[in-house]
Amino acid sequence: MRDAVVVMAVPGAGAGGGKAGGGGAASAAPCAACKLLRRRCAAGCVFAPYFPPGEPHKFANVHKVFGASNVSKLLQEIAVQHRGDAVSSLVYEANARVRDPVYGCVGAISSLQQQVEALQAQLALAQAEMVRLKMSNDYILHRLKAARTGGGSSYTGSPSSMCSPKTAEPEAHCKATPELLDMVVDQPSMDDAHFWSY
Repeated sequence: MRDAVVVMAVPGAGAGGGKAGGGGAASAAPCAACKLLRRRCAAGCVFAPYFPPGEPHKFANVHKVFGASNVSKLLQEIAVQHRGDAVSSLVYEANARVRDPVYGCVGAISSLQQQVEALQAQLALAQAEMVRLKMSNDYILHRLKAARTGGGSSYTGSPSSMCSPKTAEPEAHCKATPELLDMVVDQPSMDDAHFWSY
């Protein structure tokens, strides 16, 4: 008798399990597109892979801008491996159009282009400033080296080489002879600063 009861209880449990399984299949949530359109989400729904139930706003903007029928036709005409990129483009364009109904993506692209141009101008100014600082640094280093090698003078050559190259004997013309010193002493009206400035 106990065996009979057990045998009868097992089919009942199986039937209950079948009902639970059927209820789980029936409780599958439709995609965001079908939920917004208030229609049954079929097994081969073209929207289901790209508009999950947890993102209803994603399809809402696309439907508002492009229309569900147009999006469905577009996805059916595109290869399966490219549908994800197409949906991303549609969502981006729809969101931009909702934010800016006049320009949409064009306004965003124009703003980005202006930012790029402004950054390029700042980069050009920074590069020009770097070149200027480098030239100034090179000039200062050159003056310091000249001062070390020339005894404080910016001219690194010998004093005799500062004479005119047209003279046949530069040292004889540049040499301070006693006669030349007497000529300078005999002229009291000559300013020393004016004389040595030459």
